[in-house]
Amino acid sequence: MSWGFLRDILSGVNKYSTGIGRIWLAIVFIFRLLVYVVAAEHVWKDEQKEFECNIRQPGCENVCFDYFFPISQIRLWALQLIMVSTPSLLVVLHVAYRESREKRHKKKLYKTPGSMDGGLLCTYLISLIFKTGFEIGFLVLFYTLYGGFNVPRLVKCDMRPCPNTVDCYISKPTEKKVFLYFVVVTSCLCIVLNVSELSYLIFKYTIKCCLERYDKKVQTMKSKCQELKYVDPDETASTALFHTNASPVLLSMPDKPESNLPTDLREG
Repeated sequence: MSWGFLRDILSGVNKYSTGIGRIWLAIVFIFRLLVYVVAAEHVWKDEQKEFECNIRQPGCENVCFDYFFPISQIRLWALQLIMVSTPSLLVVLHVAYRESREKRHKKKLYKTPGSMDGGLLCTYLISLIFKTGFEIGFLVLFYTLYGGFNVPRLVKCDMRPCPNTVDCYISKPTEKKVFLYFVVVTSCLCIVLNVSELSYLIFKYTIKCCLERYDKKVQTMKSKCQELKYVDPDETASTALFHTNASPVLLSMPDKPESNLPTDLREG
């Protein structure tokens, strides 16, 4: 199986990732993909042929193998690698969309097409949620299908067409168990890294938004203070002069004169 496409996806998203995201990429590429290609594939290469039961009843071994291994462990591991790495393609596609949009409009619409803000930040957070969900889902699937994270040396099968309960032996059980534990540990480590990166990005941009709002409030208050401080001096002087001259005028006004009536009428 060729894994070149997966390598291209991981290398393409590397330049848009945070420090924690680059650690995740290194673990996926070195400790999961390379281990799978170099070693794990050869351990599970002929697992069905090497699965032996102590009876030669036709079809018994095939039925027992299908019962204990409904999905080959190595193929399930490969499917997990593909599903976990695919959400990173969303980030690459979003950056490509930004670049094509700038070319179409023939002007600069973003600081840089790969800048982690706005829609690209949401896409990155969604990809982290999907990756974490796939990791947890496949761990649960491993545990459910194989009854735990263990590879026994001997299994007992009583499925038809086996005439009675037969003993079946799994090849290389210790080696397979080591690789299975390796898969579980690396998956748990990737889950921790994904959750840490998700929390870091949410915390970082929440603090950034709060600081921007605080700066806007401070700037608004400063502008209002400046408006109150710098009032028009001519308007202030004319207002003061009016209040200064108003009082003497009012004080010097004569009393209301009496009516010019005849003396006799006033006395009467």
